[in-house]
Formats: sequence, structure tokens, C-alpha cells
Amino acid sequence: MKEQALALARVANDPGMAAHRLREYLQAFVLRSFHECEAFRSLAFIGGTALRFLHGLPRFSEDLDFSLVSPDGYDAKAWLLKVKRDLTLAGFEPDVTWNDRKTVNTGWVCVAGILKEAGLSDMPDQKLAIKVEIDTRPPAGAHCERQVVTRHMTFLIQHYDLPSLLSGKLHALICRKYAKGRDWYDLMWYLSQRPPAAPNLPLLQNALDQTQGQKTCHANDWKELTKARLQSFDPETLAADVRPFLERPQDAALLTSWLNVSF
Repeated sequence: MKEQALALARVANDPGMAAHRLREYLQAFVLRSFHECEAFRSLAFIGGTALRFLHGLPRFSEDLDFSLVSPDGYDAKAWLLKVKRDLTLAGFEPDVTWNDRKTVNTGWVCVAGILKEAGLSDMPDQKLAIKVEIDTRPPAGAHCERQVVTRHMTFLIQHYDLPSLLSGKLHALICRKYAKGRDWYDLMWYLSQRPPAAPNLPLLQNALDQTQGQKTCHANDWKELTKARLQSFDPETLAADVRPFLERPQDAALLTSWLNVSF
């Protein structure tokens, strides 16, 4: 299996793309391991990586994000220990850490040596890292689906449906304190679908109430709220942020045009 990951890196057209493809292979490996220990009885896959794996978003993503939908059988530490065993058996050199002291439980899956073997680093100890986050108190109102995914390997996952994923993205756009071009690129992708994706408004309202206070913001006003946030950001800076993560880096120009004209 490690040789498959290295082969993906070798055919990439630049070092950045090679690192993305290595990480994505390892993300798929983690998801399959979670599937095998039935973690998706408790979890729903969310976030940008979910959008890529499930809907073909043409940008790479770094983290694996989940929401806890049922506490029954929740044992993320054990799941990550299985990931470590599986990676070791597949020839990798993994290190796994876990922190459940906060509402959003956080883990890291770090693989040593793979960047050196792929010709992407001169340091044999440099690690390729994947952050795993599980929101143990997500806002209510999401709709979940199940889907078999084949991306490097095949596995079954539970995930938020597209309107619920969009609501999570809108919540980030409205509430995040700093500019993140990847968020705005994802919004452009959602709204460029035909028909355009529509948010799960009850979920968005619950998320806003949870972080901003009851009825401080209204989900029905999401277009005005996102436009107001955009006014404080430079479209060129947002495009520069997302460019290294795109399958076609030149497509960052589409984001600049869209932000300046269409939104």
C-alpha cells in the first residue's frame, strides 16, 4: 500500500501536488479504517474533505472533520489506535495522538519518512500530518446520508447531505475571524452548481445561535451576512490562499472574478 501512495506522488507535476496526493491517500486510508471499526455508526463526515471525496470538489483539503451524531459506541481513541496498527501493517511509520479535553476532540495522524521516500524532503524524520477533528456537540438539524466511496480504496461512510454541508460552510464564512480563501472558493463551487445548492437553514440557524448567541444573526439573511464579511477582505488575497490547494492553480482567477462581479 505504501508503494501505491508513492506512485501517486511520482506522477504529480510538482512537489506541492505530490504532497497533496500523498495526504489524500492517507486520508482515504483513515476513512477506510474508520469504516472497518464501524465508526460511522457514531460519526458523520463533514467539511471540505467530505466535499471533495463525495462531490468531486476540485481542491485538496488538509483535515478530516466529523460531527458526532450518536454517542453510542463512540471511542475515537480506539479508532485512531486501529489506524496506527493498519498503517504500520501497510509499511508506513505512523505516530498518533489524541486529545479529548475539549468539545471538539482533536487527533493527529503523522507519518514519518514518506516525504523523504517521495523525494519531497531531505529530512527522513519530517512527517506528513493529517488533523482529525470531531465536534462532540454539533448544532442540531443536520441531515445525514450514507454512501459507498471509492477513492484510492473503497469504504462506506455516513455524511451530511449537501445542504447541511453548505450550512457548515456558511457558518464558517460568517463567523470566522480571519480570511480563508478556501472557504470562499467552496462557496463559489456550491453556488455554481445547477441548480445551485441551497443551505439547510434550521441547521445554519442553530449553528449561529450556538456561537453568536440566540437570534443575533438570522439564517435567512445568509447572503447579506456573507457579503458583509467579504467587504473586509481582498479578493486577490483570498485567491492566493486557495491557489496552492487547487487541482488547477490557474482556476484561482475564477474566484477573483466571481468575488468582484457575481457575488
